[in-house]
Amino acid sequence: MIRFANVTLRYAGAAQPAVNNVSWSAKRGALTAVVGPNGSGKSTLVRALLGRLAPQPGTVTLNGVDLATLSRRDVARRLAVVPQREEPAFPLSVRDFIALGRYPHAGAWSVSSSADHAAVHAAAQRAGIQAFLDRDTDALSGGEWQRVRIARALAQGGDALVFDEPTAFLDIAHEMSVFELLGSLAHEGKTVLLVSHQLNLVARFAAHIVLMHAGQVAAAGSPDDVMTDRDTLERVYDWPLLVRRDAVGGAPEIVPLRERGPR
Repeated sequence: MIRFANVTLRYAGAAQPAVNNVSWSAKRGALTAVVGPNGSGKSTLVRALLGRLAPQPGTVTLNGVDLATLSRRDVARRLAVVPQREEPAFPLSVRDFIALGRYPHAGAWSVSSSADHAAVHAAAQRAGIQAFLDRDTDALSGGEWQRVRIARALAQGGDALVFDEPTAFLDIAHEMSVFELLGSLAHEGKTVLLVSHQLNLVARFAAHIVLMHAGQVAAAGSPDDVMTDRDTLERVYDWPLLVRRDAVGGAPEIVPLRERGPR
């Protein structure tokens, strides 16, 4: 379980904290989604998990262990993160890029083991990018690159997986396959934390939603708790919305309205 307890996060030189006294949990065996408009603090929470921002005050724990007490390698053995933006300094083969996920598990001589090779191939298969293994990373489309990054996180392993906008640049089929994959990982017992702007897909797949606004939690709970409160959603997104039910699965569905259209 990932837990943020009374966490405040601020950037150097900023007059106000980016995240202010936030508390919530992402449970093991469930897909938890963090949603909210741009600038609400979602990606700042991911930076705290990466160790790039230290809570001032507050604690971020994984399975009861304060991440601040662990080395970066120990954190990486327990938690894999796919950040929103990333670009390798020089091109690598896709196989070698995925293998970077095995670095926290490497021995003293950093020689790849049979377990490392197996983890890379298993991750490529789950992410659907086996055909790209011998291609260079600079020869990938945006969607292919995103799936390769997801494969690296799968190869890294650990108890928890964090994805910051993992379906950016993906078409409908690959977007759905990523959400199905994240759902299956949660079903297998992983702690899966997702940051996403895809409200309707989040409502279909997530067990728990945290709605962020101006650095604070505006609402948290099940999709029915969070995604049917039109007043809160309109206040957070500052736009008129229609809330209805998905005709296929019955999950809450958000429809942005024309600004001057009927409500």
